[in-house]
Amino acid sequence: MLERIFENALWNSRFIVILAVFFGLIGAVSLFIVASFDIYDTAKYVITTYINQAHPDHFHENIISGIIGAVDLYLIGVVMLLFSFGLYELFISEIDPAKESGHDETQLLAIHSLDHLKDKISKVIVMVLVVGFFQKVGHTQYNGALDMLYLALSITAVAVGLYFLGKVGKNH
Repeated sequence: MLERIFENALWNSRFIVILAVFFGLIGAVSLFIVASFDIYDTAKYVITTYINQAHPDHFHENIISGIIGAVDLYLIGVVMLLFSFGLYELFISEIDPAKESGHDETQLLAIHSLDHLKDKISKVIVMVLVVGFFQKVGHTQYNGALDMLYLALSITAVAVGLYFLGKVGKNH
């Protein structure tokens, strides 16, 4: 009987994961809100600049940087969503509305194991790093052919990495 009580308590302790799910969703929503305000601020900056017929230094770079920064936040928000959905499905229960929606089992948010969750999250994190890389590239000063060669090599390395990342998990 003591074993049964302990096993029930142990099994029900998995519900502590609800904290990670709940706060992961709060994190995702917070990131989406902040990113949306960043896009709004960037759009306001563009409109104000054109209304005032100004063209400040590094205007295009600042716009691109603002938008890329927002995309970065959206991607991190997606990581938090994947994390929350995955933990819920792995430890608590399958999400019934997702099953009832009629999408096939290969849907984006279907998580079947911790490795599956880790793979999905790691791919999005790599995309966040790529976006961050390109944001930094936009603000870099290039002072000669060697700098341009380094830029070309780094972009090639990112492209090759993304190519192989796309191949991971596919059976050919």
